[in-house]
Amino acid sequence: MSAVEVLAGVDIVALRLSEEGTLQVLLLRRQREPYAGQWALPGVLVNGRCADASLDAAAARALADKARLQPQYLEQVATVGNGLRDPRGWSLSTCYLALLAPDAEPQDESLRFVDLSRVTAGQQALPFDHTQLVRLAAERLRGKSVYSSLPLYLLAPRFTVTEALTAFQACLGEPVQHTTLRGRLERMKAQGWISDTGEKNYPKMGRPQNLLEHRPQESEAFIFDRSLLA
Repeated sequence: MSAVEVLAGVDIVALRLSEEGTLQVLLLRRQREPYAGQWALPGVLVNGRCADASLDAAAARALADKARLQPQYLEQVATVGNGLRDPRGWSLSTCYLALLAPDAEPQDESLRFVDLSRVTAGQQALPFDHTQLVRLAAERLRGKSVYSSLPLYLLAPRFTVTEALTAFQACLGEPVQHTTLRGRLERMKAQGWISDTGEKNYPKMGRPQNLLEHRPQESEAFIFDRSLLA
C-alpha cells in the first residue's frame, strides 16, 4: 500500500438471540492476510472502485456478500481510525450494529456464531481492533434498550411477552420487571407499533400465550417516555 493511501472499510457486529436467551455475534474466518485463518467481524473495504452509494449500502453488502444474511435492523455505531489497527498501514473503519432474526444461521463453515460475552470478556480473541468494535456496539445496544424497543428486532415478527422479556434482558444484561415491559408494549400497541394477532403460542410447558406482531415504522425503534429500568 502506498504511503499516501488510507484503507477505509465497514465492519459489522451482527447479533442474534440464541434459543437459550443469550446474545451471539457472527464471526467470519478470514481467507486473506493479514490474519488469514482467524475469526473476525465480517466487513468490506470501500473505495472508488466500489458501487456502494453510501456507507449504509456498504454495510448491507458486507452482510449480503460475506454472510448471505439480511438484517432486521442496521445502525451506524462509530468510526475509528489510526495507523496501528491494521498492519497494512493507516486505516478507517465504520462500525455497524446489525440485529438478526433468531433463526439466522451460518451458510457455510467459514461463518459461526459465538456468545457475545466471550468476545467482550476477551475469551474469544479477534484481530485488528474488532474486540473494541464489538464492545462499542454492545454498549450502544444496551444504552438504547433502556428507553426504546430495539430488542424486538432480535425476535421473529410474531412474538410473546415472555420472548420480548428475554430479548430485553439479554440486551440490558439485567432483569426487567414483567409488568413494566408489558406496560411499554401496551403503549406501543396503542400507537400502532404492535398488534394483537388473535392467535396463541402453545409452549411444551406452561400456559398458552398471546402472540403479538411487531409493526415497526421505517425500521426505527419506538422511544419510551421513561427508562425501562426505572
